[in-house]
Amino acid sequence: MHLVLVEPEIPANTGNVARTCAVTGAELHLVKPLGFSVDDKHLKRAGLDYWHLLTIHYHDSFEEILAAYPGHRFHFATTRAIKKYTDVKYGLDDFLVFGKETAGLPDRIINRFWDRCIRIPMINDARSLNLSNSVAVVLYEALRQNGFAGLK
Repeated sequence: MHLVLVEPEIPANTGNVARTCAVTGAELHLVKPLGFSVDDKHLKRAGLDYWHLLTIHYHDSFEEILAAYPGHRFHFATTRAIKKYTDVKYGLDDFLVFGKETAGLPDRIINRFWDRCIRIPMINDARSLNLSNSVAVVLYEALRQNGFAGLK
């Protein structure tokens, strides 16, 4: 699996996502600009001692990822989607894409890939889940559907 964070802003969230990727074997893709330095102590602390288990890629734009991984399936998490994240069949080499904490994915991405957008159900008055929690929910559903391949 591949996990994409588009312009993440909060180092602790990215650190938590990195740890989740490390323990599941998912590759992490960070799309710039980042709202923090990759040397940030909060980022490092949230990832704890799992950094050596992580495969991480840095990209200057989301379009760079699309060009580098043609033929891969992408799923885009947004609170505006109609399809629930459980309505999708995930493959082991799919990309799960999440936006920044304050604004989510840019409209240009949502509009372009509307048919691949997914959401996590929640009450009407809630804005969204925490980014690292959202990543864990969707990633583990994708892994569950694939029999937790490669995990013990």
